[in-house]
Parts: sequence; C-alpha cells; structure tokens
Amino acid sequence: MAEEHGFQAAEGHFPCANKCGFFGSPATLNLCSKCFRNHRMSEDHSNSAKSTVENSFFVVSSSSAARSTVENYPAAEAAGKPNRCSACPKRVGLSGFNCRCGTTFCGAHRYPEQHACPFDYKAVGREAIARAHPVVKADKLEKI
Repeated sequence: MAEEHGFQAAEGHFPCANKCGFFGSPATLNLCSKCFRNHRMSEDHSNSAKSTVENSFFVVSSSSAARSTVENYPAAEAAGKPNRCSACPKRVGLSGFNCRCGTTFCGAHRYPEQHACPFDYKAVGREAIARAHPVVKADKLEKI
C-alpha cells in the first residue's frame, strides 16, 4: 500500500512484513506496531498454554495415594460451604452470608435478629473496647 501512494520509508523503517501498508522497524521484527502486538499476544498465549499444561501434570508415588485422593474428593466437597440457608430451605450458592455463629444464611435471614443467633455480640464488643482503651489510672498523691 505504501508503494501505491508513493510513500518512502524513513531510514531504518521498512514496510510491514505482514504487508498491511504501515511501516515497521528492525526492533519490531519489521512489523508495524499493531502486527507486532498481535504477534506478541499470540506468542504469550501459546507460552501460557504450554506452561499451564506442564504445570497441570503431577507425579503420584503410588496408585493407592491416587485412589485415596479420588475417594476423599466428595468428602472434601461436602465439607465446603453449604448450599442452603440454615433457617429456611432456600438455596444460597455463592451468595450466602456467613454469620459469626458459623452457619450460612440467605439474604432474608442474614441478620442475627432474623435467625436467633446464639453469638454474643455485646460481649465481643465489650472485649474489643477494653482492648482498644485500657484503663489509665494515676497514682494517688501523698498528703502533706
């Protein structure tokens, strides 16, 4: 395209190797900036895919270790976050709210008043205030 319009390349600049009509430089493999960026993105994508595949392989020392890992998977999944609200049968999924009492609730039951929470918020608040503001008591003055 540059030749069609009569443009001449500046010193050190050549028409793009992809023949898109722009100029490239030796620093960018004789590619224009857009083609060079696409070239680098495709290289990065292929390198990241290659490293992901290499990192996904692991070595198991014995078949019994692999079997125990597979057998423990459902138990580990069940021990994860529960799918239902503890106060109603509503499914919460990822949007569940964890209370300080250790259970998961839906949006309607997330407040302590709504699910009769046994956690003592007042005691925790008192302890936090006591730790943050220790009692400062001056020594008594001697009478003269």
